[in-house]
Amino acid sequence: MKERDLIAAIQARASVTESPSLLCGIGDDCAVTRKDDNEVLLYSIDTLVESVHFDRSFHPPELLGKKAVSVNVSDIAAMGGEPRFLLFSLGLPVGFDEKWVLLLSDGVAKACSHYGCTLIGGDTVASPGGVTMSLCVIGEMAAEQVLYRHGARAGDMIYVSGLLGRAAAGLELLKRDMGHVDRFAELYQAHLDPRARVGLGKKLAASGVVHAMMDLSDGLATDLAHLCGRSGLGAVVYQDKLPEDPLLEQAAKLLKQESLPWKISGGEDYELLFTVPSHATKKLQELVAESGDILYPVGTMTTGKEVTLVRDDPSLQDREVPVSFHGFDHFNKG
Repeated sequence: MKERDLIAAIQARASVTESPSLLCGIGDDCAVTRKDDNEVLLYSIDTLVESVHFDRSFHPPELLGKKAVSVNVSDIAAMGGEPRFLLFSLGLPVGFDEKWVLLLSDGVAKACSHYGCTLIGGDTVASPGGVTMSLCVIGEMAAEQVLYRHGARAGDMIYVSGLLGRAAAGLELLKRDMGHVDRFAELYQAHLDPRARVGLGKKLAASGVVHAMMDLSDGLATDLAHLCGRSGLGAVVYQDKLPEDPLLEQAAKLLKQESLPWKISGGEDYELLFTVPSHATKKLQELVAESGDILYPVGTMTTGKEVTLVRDDPSLQDREVPVSFHGFDHFNKG
């Protein structure tokens, strides 16, 4: 059973009591409930497991604590909201390194300060294996500005908010102990210390031109497939429109790998993926003119059902290839 199938099975079995305060349950970056007539509350939870999400041999504990918060806050950014409160549960093996745990806690505290949210509780337990962390973040925002995954429309342009594949490249460099720390510092940082795009998410939500949005955690192909599924549409992505990144190409050359799989299915980019009508291009440019953010149009929403990649080599026999869900899946065996 693949991860998306397991989630669907759990959702089908969940008993949901009709409630006027519940606006969105399972299936989006956050659950959404009504706070009052004007605002809503956003809820998201993430779990990080040693040897699945992080490797203590090369991930500094303070940066790991910051990352644990950032990847959770990224779900709030994906809806256009503001993070407010955090719950943090920590599972530790018997005989844990106290200094390591305190540095991890420093990272959590620093990330909370950076995003303006408050740690209000959690739990600590013994773990029979490695370190595990579960974080629940609660955010809020104006009710009329919430951006869901299901609002995309056929013909919409698909945008990403930054460079793709850097975290995957950084992880590969770390796993293979390739060094070149100064040269590839930005790639290492992308994996070890990512940042949630809260400010940009709020701007996009307030702009009124974005139809659907989510964050990029499992890779462009998989996350876009999720957005397509919720919107009942398909998508076409063009290889020659994916953000160019000389540093990524240098890493690919060093590692003797292709950069395209990192961009399409690498995961952990934590950029924003969103759709807008084609006439909104000028407004988007004005929106980011002062902040210096760069938005990249990478494709178009279609009336189909799959995500298709159009490769940039016109001589290829199979130039258009389906890439739906070609990203990270916890239970995919290949």
